[in-house]
Amino acid sequence: MNIAISPAAPSDLPQILAIYNEVIRNSTAVYSEAEFTAERGETWLASKTEHGFPFVVARDASGIVGFGTFGDFRAWPCYQYSVEHSVHVRADRRGAGIGRMLLLELMQRAKDMRKHVMIAGIDADNVVSIGLHESLGFAVVGHFHEVGFKFGRWLDLVFMERSI
Repeated sequence: MNIAISPAAPSDLPQILAIYNEVIRNSTAVYSEAEFTAERGETWLASKTEHGFPFVVARDASGIVGFGTFGDFRAWPCYQYSVEHSVHVRADRRGAGIGRMLLLELMQRAKDMRKHVMIAGIDADNVVSIGLHESLGFAVVGHFHEVGFKFGRWLDLVFMERSI
């Protein structure tokens, strides 16, 4: 597996949005039913860049196979050392270690930015993502019951954290 991780560019957005919108359509990994438009994707990437947050892609010969980013956990000044991250992998490449690679890259970037804590909000039924985070030292610190509603059912959200 020859994977390169690099900063996302505007030209990457069609592939990034294809991954993200597939997740929105087919899973509870994102608590949204509204897919991202090209305009919303451009705003998302520009905002991350403008605020100095990483937005990275994993790429192989087939194109972009995953992406990850993080941003403020909360916008208030005293939370400035805590970030919440998001990692998504193309459906045909899940289970190949790409999510781990992206998360490790984000953890290093958070460390380089002198962040103190990384936080993940994960659907409670997403045992693969919870397991990945546990394997990298994240711990469950909260379980919110029935805080989301998608696909005609209530969803539980787990918060995990790791000091950097």
